[in-house]
Amino acid sequence: MNDMAGRRCVVRVMADEGPCWGVVVDGEVSSLPGGPFEDGPRIGRRLGHVDQVRLLAPTVPTKIIGVGRNYVDHAAEHGVEVPAEPLLFLKPPSSILPPGGSIVRPGLSQRVEYEGEMAVVMGRACRNVSEADAWHHVLGVTCGNDVTARDIQRADPQWTRGKGFDTFCPLGPWIVTGLTRDQADGLEVSSRVNGELRQRGNTSQMVFPAARLVAHISAVMTLEPGDVILTGTPSGVGPLAAGDTVEVEVGGVGVLSNSVE
Repeated sequence: MNDMAGRRCVVRVMADEGPCWGVVVDGEVSSLPGGPFEDGPRIGRRLGHVDQVRLLAPTVPTKIIGVGRNYVDHAAEHGVEVPAEPLLFLKPPSSILPPGGSIVRPGLSQRVEYEGEMAVVMGRACRNVSEADAWHHVLGVTCGNDVTARDIQRADPQWTRGKGFDTFCPLGPWIVTGLTRDQADGLEVSSRVNGELRQRGNTSQMVFPAARLVAHISAVMTLEPGDVILTGTPSGVGPLAAGDTVEVEVGGVGVLSNSVE
């Protein structure tokens, strides 16, 4: 928990009364009765230490927007060009998986792969926002895993099936708020499978930085509070097998861990 020292993190937990928004300060979780999207959200009762509560996915988005080939080295490992503009795709909200949940490899695919990413979570609705103003509409960032059925993605002319299976969007463990745009553009992103480092990159290497992505996407669709932007993955993606544990870490944010079935 050292990466949370002094940070304010938004979580969703399963409380006695059901799913509940919360805020973590120095490892202690308190309820957030109005949710994180109000101005000056009110802090409620103590729910326990973050290690003792059941964490849910930290947001309930209306949509999840993925960005393909946003790292030069990842595009190169697949033998494709970096796009001139952000390459967008959608994952359904039904693909969301909480921290600790199991990624289920579908019978339709013979090759399911991890893709560790920084995920941006929107805090305010925006439409046609400028890049200069975009970050003011962001709540914070979390860890994401854009799990992909690679064989299906390659077989289909678009990526809905390959990216959209249930459990294919692990998110969490919490949303770190209060990061500046410059801080978000300099975070290390890494992935480990069974403790072995597989990916290591930095958001400074993204072809299109986070604020540019928010602006570009908002020119197409309204971004609502809680919506998620998966900002792309560095090189080193690879297959997952039953029994694996995959961890995605974003420096200064946390570690998202999931098992594989």
